[in-house]
Amino acid sequence: MIEDMMMNVKDIRQHFIKELKAERFTTDKTGQKTIELLGASFIADEPAIFGKPVASYIAAELAWYESMSTNINDINGFDKPAPAAWEYAADKWGNINSNYGHLVFADKYFNQFECAFSELWNNPDSRRAQMVYNRPSIWAEFDEGGKSDFICTNAQTFYIRDGKLHMVSQMRSNDVVFGYKNDYAWAQYLMGKVVAEWNDLANKHNLSTFAPDPIQIIEHGTLTWQVMSLHVYARHFDLVKING
Repeated sequence: MIEDMMMNVKDIRQHFIKELKAERFTTDKTGQKTIELLGASFIADEPAIFGKPVASYIAAELAWYESMSTNINDINGFDKPAPAAWEYAADKWGNINSNYGHLVFADKYFNQFECAFSELWNNPDSRRAQMVYNRPSIWAEFDEGGKSDFICTNAQTFYIRDGKLHMVSQMRSNDVVFGYKNDYAWAQYLMGKVVAEWNDLANKHNLSTFAPDPIQIIEHGTLTWQVMSLHVYARHFDLVKING
């Protein structure tokens, strides 16, 4: 079983608690202290590592991803500013690179979600059902027009094993407090979308009089989280202390 071989969210939480107590810090580009774990790999079995998910914001961000807008002013509308992290990433007009729905659903990027789904449908044992978020051109695009948006997710890959849909989400950089919660919600949304669309097609196929062989119904499986730099900023050290 995947779960038997990996750390989980509880293990990651304890790691950061111990690192804070030991005062093992790194310094980010702004001079802020951080606790950092390089090469993190664990089962994402909880929706938050520290703090609690904000359901209203997650719903707004998922709707924005579905819209495929690349302007942060469309997250909350012009009556309410976008979160500070998005404002920091955007140019002065609010344009960014990291609308994840745009990156996986848009024809501009070859509708990667449909490509990955089709790959699984045609070959359920495949290792190629991958959506690539980052790209070589990001080196010219991340600071274009005053942006600071070097896409944080590198790739996500779907696998069907033993009747379950699993995903491995691979990230360049992930803030433990805000980033993980919202990115976890997006990953779970995508997994749910694959399961729902798969089972809908499978049921239609299986009910067909002319269906030669039944297609297996699948269940929601394990989400594995892999991050090159998983980190907590100094402004969130109090959340770590509360859990310690």
